[in-house]
Amino acid sequence: MSMWWCLQLRREAASVPLARRLLLDAMDSAGVDSEVSFELSIALSEACANAVEHGRGEHSDAYCVTTYLDGDRCRIEVADSGPGFHTSALSPSVPLDAESGRGLFLIESLADHVRVRNRPGRKGAVVTFDRTLKWQHGDGGPGSGSRAAESGGDRLLAAG
Repeated sequence: MSMWWCLQLRREAASVPLARRLLLDAMDSAGVDSEVSFELSIALSEACANAVEHGRGEHSDAYCVTTYLDGDRCRIEVADSGPGFHTSALSPSVPLDAESGRGLFLIESLADHVRVRNRPGRKGAVVTFDRTLKWQHGDGGPGSGSRAAESGGDRLLAAG
């Protein structure tokens, strides 16, 4: 199974749980294991929160979330139009009692691969992360045991 979706969201706190809920619902419909879905939704929430907090651009007050499910992989990209990342923001040494600055560390702990970059030629940061998927009921295949398979159709808006 392959599917993808892209959201352009306002850079406001209310957009974070919306993106998270859409991801959880899409993964449930596809039959992805709930623990993997939950962990990816936490990583997505952190990436979206970074875009909301730091991603204000001169020409846009929005950010974009793109999610790809392809076979046994999920890749998520969050892009904003802010000033981009500074290398000091990528420091792995954040105090345990810090109230901020742990989002990228958390994303790295929940995903298989993480890439943080600035958009070439444009302002803005892009956080991309991916993870190998597990499936509900341990069948090992996309859609096995999912509500979409049981109902005979896919409830997602975009498929490719």
